[in-house]
Amino acid sequence: MKAIKYPFITEKATLHIDDDNKLHFMVDINTTKREIQREVEKLYDVDVADINTMITPKGKKKAIVTFTEAGTASELASRLGIF
Repeated sequence: MKAIKYPFITEKATLHIDDDNKLHFMVDINTTKREIQREVEKLYDVDVADINTMITPKGKKKAIVTFTEAGTASELASRLGIF
């Protein structure tokens, strides 16, 4: 099962990249935090410290992923073409 659909980019999400070492992703509605963590670590070869999930008003699930190493979110955003 593919947990991660795509990176979610807003002005607030962009501020989280620089300030808090976090990236936002839209994920499958039935995916657990553990599945999201495994997929992020496997796909991008990074270490995940924490994951917060929420259901948006449109009924979609968003995951905010915090990384253990400083600067990981910025590096990953560059690789994904966000910056």
